[in-house]
Amino acid sequence: MSMTRMRCVPLFVAAVLTLAGSRVQAALPEFTQLVKDVSPSIVNISTTQKVRERQMFPGMPLDPNDPRSEFFRRFFGQPPGGQQRQARSLGSGFVISSDGTILTNAHVVKDADEILVKLSDHREEQAELVGLDERTDVAVLRIKAKGLPVVKIGDSDRLEVGEWVLAIGSPFGLEYTATAGIVSAVGRTLPSDAYVPFIQTDAAVNPGNSGGPLFNTQGQVIGINSQIYSRTGGSVGLSFAIPIKVAIRAAQQIQKSGHASHGYLGVTVQPVTPTLAQSFGLDRPRGALVADVTPKGPAAKAGLGAGDVILAFNGVPLVDAGDLPPLVGSADVGAKVSLRVLRDGKERTLQATVGALPNSDVVASPGAGRSEPAQGGPLKLAVVDLDELQRQQLEVPKGGVLVVAVGDGPAARAGLARGDVIMRVGDDVVKNASHFKALTGKLAAGRVVPLLVQRRGNPLFLALTVPKD
Repeated sequence: MSMTRMRCVPLFVAAVLTLAGSRVQAALPEFTQLVKDVSPSIVNISTTQKVRERQMFPGMPLDPNDPRSEFFRRFFGQPPGGQQRQARSLGSGFVISSDGTILTNAHVVKDADEILVKLSDHREEQAELVGLDERTDVAVLRIKAKGLPVVKIGDSDRLEVGEWVLAIGSPFGLEYTATAGIVSAVGRTLPSDAYVPFIQTDAAVNPGNSGGPLFNTQGQVIGINSQIYSRTGGSVGLSFAIPIKVAIRAAQQIQKSGHASHGYLGVTVQPVTPTLAQSFGLDRPRGALVADVTPKGPAAKAGLGAGDVILAFNGVPLVDAGDLPPLVGSADVGAKVSLRVLRDGKERTLQATVGALPNSDVVASPGAGRSEPAQGGPLKLAVVDLDELQRQQLEVPKGGVLVVAVGDGPAARAGLARGDVIMRVGDDVVKNASHFKALTGKLAAGRVVPLLVQRRGNPLFLALTVPKD
């Protein structure tokens, strides 16, 4: 009896393992048919651009008939004034309408003198640039062709981490290369592209894949491959795609008016650290801390101020400060939105009208402060009043104190540095050095207080812990 049971155990385990293995095998996607179905709608893009080479000997004549030009051509391979050459680049794209409308990355075709599109049937067509939007890195092309196969557009908002995805493009010029992976993260904000909530994947994407589609297992485009993170120039499993919802919105605006518009609030925000959360009375780090508000901008008109913590934008909770720019950027210009903010430890709701994002942002250029020895004190911090020249250089019209030295102590641990201008201590606006000394002198020991600092032209909140000794 016991022998029979002993023999059954391995058979049972083997059956379980076989069943488990079949489930794993069944869960793996099969991309063969998908690649066949979608490849006809994918294109290769090559561009040429005239680039003037750097002069070897600036100031020398450019006339090719000059005898000295022949000397430099013979011995150095080029005339002294430099010459034009054609720079070429490769990328990918995909057809979104049968009349020849194509989506790709803006950086693939920007400043190109000629754009050539190669179709899956090996036809080559000259492309017209309808328009591009550098903020979302989306460009719309058009070729003179009819009856083209088009991609199916998916819903990038429903994408989840762990889903299988397929990328097709021309890495290093190798046409119609298919690579697969999973979604590593969604809503990823990159420092240089705050208005795009990128899809992060581990699919092998390399130079030449830019502008190509990212598919889900249903054969629907859910993103445009745009960037990679790499120390070598090749794939290391960190690639980023523009959500197709963001791309289509920009493309529709480009087709309608030649350019894309983005929502604008007129605020500078920063992350809420654990110490800042404590100083503002938050239960945990969350939301976007307002460091500065543009005068007469939409946020200022709504009553938003520095020191407010935006907890939700139009009903969408903000986990981090990076969640806000994509939400604002995707909002329609002129739309009415609600802002749930924390101010003075209490939550309130403000109403704002979304403005249009300006074409460029002006950043102040700070000057250097006077060098003075540290004055010690419990904060280990030395500050002085700003003179008129410093106010002009730092664009601080009134108030504030200039940090001239930071010792080893609470100020350094808070992150203060020489050259910072302290504008506020808690809710109090700093008038001058003596006022700053009075404000900090009456702070309770052990309290964590937010300091509003201007650093290199940018506002920043720092959390200062008052020493107990």
